[in-house]
Amino acid sequence: MKQFFSKDFWHLPAFMKNSKIMLIAIFLLLLSIVCEIMAFIVNPILGLVLLVLVVLTIVVAFFTLKEITEDTTEYISDLSYRIKRGEQESLIKMPIGILFLSEKGEIEWINPYLQKYFGKNEVLGKPVSEVDEELATLIEENSKAKDALEVSWGERKFQMMIQNDIHAVYLMDVTRYAQIEQHDRDTGIVVGQIFLDNYDEVTQTMTDKKVSNLSNYVTNELSNWAKRFKMYLKRIDDDHFFVVAYAGVLKQLEDEKFRILDRIRERTSKQNFPLTLSIGIAYDDDNLAALARLAQSNLDLALGRGGDQVVVKTPDGQARFYGGKTNPMEKRTRVRARMISQALQELMSQSEQIFVMGHKQPDMDSVGACLGIRRIAAMNKKKCWIVLDKNSLHSDVERLMEELEQYPDIKGTIISAEEALEKTTEQSLLIMVDHSKPSISVSEELYTKLINRVMVIDHHRRGEEFPENPILVYIEPYASSTCELITEMFEYQSKESEPINKIEATAMLTGIIVDTRSFSLRTGTRTFDAASYLRSVGADSAMSQHFMKENADNFLQRNHLIDRVEFIGDNLALCAGETDKIYDPVTAAQAADALLTVSGVEASFVVTQRQDGKVGISARSNGKANVQVIMEQLGGGGHLSNAATQLEGISVSEAREQLLDVLKKEN
Repeated sequence: MKQFFSKDFWHLPAFMKNSKIMLIAIFLLLLSIVCEIMAFIVNPILGLVLLVLVVLTIVVAFFTLKEITEDTTEYISDLSYRIKRGEQESLIKMPIGILFLSEKGEIEWINPYLQKYFGKNEVLGKPVSEVDEELATLIEENSKAKDALEVSWGERKFQMMIQNDIHAVYLMDVTRYAQIEQHDRDTGIVVGQIFLDNYDEVTQTMTDKKVSNLSNYVTNELSNWAKRFKMYLKRIDDDHFFVVAYAGVLKQLEDEKFRILDRIRERTSKQNFPLTLSIGIAYDDDNLAALARLAQSNLDLALGRGGDQVVVKTPDGQARFYGGKTNPMEKRTRVRARMISQALQELMSQSEQIFVMGHKQPDMDSVGACLGIRRIAAMNKKKCWIVLDKNSLHSDVERLMEELEQYPDIKGTIISAEEALEKTTEQSLLIMVDHSKPSISVSEELYTKLINRVMVIDHHRRGEEFPENPILVYIEPYASSTCELITEMFEYQSKESEPINKIEATAMLTGIIVDTRSFSLRTGTRTFDAASYLRSVGADSAMSQHFMKENADNFLQRNHLIDRVEFIGDNLALCAGETDKIYDPVTAAQAADALLTVSGVEASFVVTQRQDGKVGISARSNGKANVQVIMEQLGGGGHLSNAATQLEGISVSEAREQLLDVLKKEN
């Protein structure tokens, strides 16, 4: 009763008020009957009076309930009418296109909102494909989608949802919101760092006037480039520029593949002072300080890959590379080699012991570099362990291992990955040679255990995968081999310590010979200086030739691969091994090298099944084609003229098809 008299009661909907009144009436009727019975028991006259009152109450209640029932029926009828009318109006007037199809795909009905997208064309009873082929394709492609999808129809964007059970298609025009979202993406901040790779080397012998002219030319070219794309460019040093742009501009730059690199290189080459640029670009982060750091990191990656290229990367995305199609020029100096050598000595003095390891399936450059580091450690009176997997050695390294039997002090320092993990301490130093990817190290577990005590010495172009926090990095992509880099360090070691011996010098010389294909590729004056030094300390060329001899099986296997060659266009050669046959990776690489001797062949590719179940691709180039870029698209890397990759979960024929697809895109 209290609810009946409350203020809120009279604001309830009519049918709810009527229901409550009926309940109250029934309650009062029952109460009256109980009171009447009790009254007759106490006093008949009082009971008779109350009976009259009850009868009157029943009559009043009857007519009241009748009125309530009529009001409720009228209310429900009115509400049902309004709901149905609202449904009909919404189908016709709401800003969502509705399309009903027959089982044959013919249009049975569309609402007026959707009709405006077809103009005045008659669409009812016609197949969707006949009315609008693009819309028919969208419906067919998204027919199994459970959630709404954003699609492009004509020049507009729509949220599309398909209800298959009633053959209905719903389209909401979201073009305006898509434009706002696209504008937001296009106006995202992009930060870039531009570096003139070899500015110091080029200007070293130039007169002040020529230096000024060169500087003005580069500044004008970059300024015009920035003005054309509405970017902010600021010179912060003789060889360093800072650039800020919008994300929409970055897409234009990527579409034209940063032609500014080619323009400056070609123009300066004609003046006999070839200058190249490296650019690191970062975007998609609200923190400008973080973007600046990432841009610098991307620039370091571009320089580590040899320069003359652009690296574009978001904080969490994969790096995209542009340029890098020319051979890197030799920019390292004796000063840098001395500084690295001194830094290495300092690191060794602070370490309890040193571990050195190359890559899986080690070649002579990898093993020779390990022996060189072991000797430098000995010169600094430090224990050094060479981590090697003796179960995956090629014939040349096996011959070296046999020869090392005569050198027990060296042989005893060659250990397995398991032994290395047992020997490590917190103050151990790990040196990765001839590679910079932890995933291809002899022991990735050893790298993980010493992740904060890692040094890298390599001559391959740096890839996106790289040690997280190396304490020293010496990557020189213009060096012929890692053995060349390490050989230069001997000049700066103590003269009182025991020098490099014959077997170590021979192994390192062999590493240089193998990586340069007998000094025919990637050789500079420093390469011959290193080879000359190794010969002067006892390297045996006859023993080196002995190491490089092929056994009969490898010789026949290599010739078998070459026999399966196919030529692609006028300048590419491709060999695919048999699907069910295992090939030695070194043999595959030798086959790729051999194909370059064929007239007209600028690049060669050999696809083979490996012992570990992966499919390997060895790629070689005479320098005119960039095989590194091609292999990177397949998950690998290397040099401009020497690269490779390994693919998992596919067959040789499938790998061949993937390679052909990439070659078509590049050409």
